[in-house]
Amino acid sequence: MQTLKQLSALLQSKQISATELAQSYLDRIASSDLNAFISVTPDNMVTLQIHKSEMGQGVVTSISQILADEADVDWTKFRTEFPGVKPVYGTPMMGTYGSLTIRGSYAQLRKTAAQAREMLVQAAAARWNVPAAGLRTENSTVVNPANNQRLTYGALAVDAAKVAVPQNPTLKTAAQFKIMGTSPKRLDTPIKVNGTAPFGMDYKAPGMLYATIERCPVFEGKVKTFDATKAKAVAGVKDVFSIGHGVAVVAENTWAAMQGRKQLVITWDEGPRAGNSTAGLRAAWAKQAETPGQQVQNAGNVDTALAGAAKKIEAVYEAPYLSHAPMEPLNATVLVTDTKCDVWVGTQIQTVAMQAAAMATGLKESQIDIHTLYLGGGFGRRGGEDYVEEAVEVAKHMKGTPVKTVWTREDDLQHDTYRPASYTKFIAALDAEGYPAAIHAKVVSPPFGQPGVQTEGIRDMKYAVPNFRVEQHSPDVGIPVSYWRSVGYSQNTFFMESFLDELATAAGKDPLEYRRKLLEKQPRMLAVLNLAAEKAGWGKPLPAGRFRGIAVVSNIGSFNAQVAE
Repeated sequence: MQTLKQLSALLQSKQISATELAQSYLDRIASSDLNAFISVTPDNMVTLQIHKSEMGQGVVTSISQILADEADVDWTKFRTEFPGVKPVYGTPMMGTYGSLTIRGSYAQLRKTAAQAREMLVQAAAARWNVPAAGLRTENSTVVNPANNQRLTYGALAVDAAKVAVPQNPTLKTAAQFKIMGTSPKRLDTPIKVNGTAPFGMDYKAPGMLYATIERCPVFEGKVKTFDATKAKAVAGVKDVFSIGHGVAVVAENTWAAMQGRKQLVITWDEGPRAGNSTAGLRAAWAKQAETPGQQVQNAGNVDTALAGAAKKIEAVYEAPYLSHAPMEPLNATVLVTDTKCDVWVGTQIQTVAMQAAAMATGLKESQIDIHTLYLGGGFGRRGGEDYVEEAVEVAKHMKGTPVKTVWTREDDLQHDTYRPASYTKFIAALDAEGYPAAIHAKVVSPPFGQPGVQTEGIRDMKYAVPNFRVEQHSPDVGIPVSYWRSVGYSQNTFFMESFLDELATAAGKDPLEYRRKLLEKQPRMLAVLNLAAEKAGWGKPLPAGRFRGIAVVSNIGSFNAQVAE
């Protein structure tokens, strides 16, 4: 089930011969594309296109399960590939984000696979001159039960590709599933164990050079002057030049590039953010939290409820900027010519990578080829365009020569696009029974992404609180931010659930019972909460010095409850 990229890696490591690689290539180009997701070669090898990025979450396996099950592909004989950027793989963006791979592609994948299956059946029916309705499929084969005649998908693929695509194919019922709903071994485990999985860091091209970049330690800073004399004197260094975000050192290998980088003498224009500090930002945000902000949620009359409260509870929660820190540092290999740009990269959003390359080269998007590789972790970081744009800038300067730009671990941590920091203040009024009559939250956090990201997990909480207001301040402090798994939910769930615990404690109530009361009109969330409590043995006595906590949330359509002991 190896892709041509994987076979190329085997050739470079001398595990296969050039003849074997050439034959694999000939087999591949002789295939028939039934649609954008499924193609078949004459030897009955099916290729499934994985239009999402594999960064450890298992999409190579899960997408293959859907396509193979609905199309009745032999689970023991198929291969997978990552396709180029095409509208069919995602509009307006081809990418992997928002926990949407299965939720967003399930229906499309099933319909596509069912279309391919029906086209193969129609091709067999025409070959045998029998009604298609009497035929069935199994293990990449069309079967005529009347006489047990069989034709493989490989034998039918050329004819099937000429069949008109059925617009409303019949989907399998759940009872007919053989692969979906099961837990097969992950397809990418063997190649990750034996080292043949093509990650960005592993990719090599003939004549490839390596680059690393020295960037300003202050965000938005720029190069004022630099002296590359000592850097160019390092053995193996080929060139040193400035790009938009710093100074690039290009060499025969990463070691030489990094040693040359250490010898750079740079004077920086640190720009308007030079005076920023963690303590200064925190003080400014704490001050903002005492002033009115933009209202993003307002129900009832919070001011009146707070003014008349017999008991009020206040709390402040903070979260720092967080780096993604994926196991594989950022990298991209790029080849730029006058008419074309090829980018070999582990990216979460192929469309963004393509657009970044087009912007940096001045070429049309149709002249950009994004070759998706495996990702050694992403978490949102590899959805950005900065590292691709930099790599393209470097390769453009070295036109005609492939260049791999590699970040160090230190680069990755110091120049990330971070999860935004947050300073959030809560005030609650408790009623006579100790339940919240009002909650007022003020969130101070840098702006990012879609409206509401800063306050998600607070403004949309499911607890029954009659008077509820959420305000936000959006200070722009020049620190680049990006999605870090879920962003708002990843910190605001902690804030909201911890504050609820403080309210339960102030009311003298069990935190589980407190939540149950407030979720009486949220049956699904309540059921998840109750199940977690039951499985954890909530309420059973604990040894001295041991305690339990519980929390529940609904994020992007997924309900989750956790108990910590």
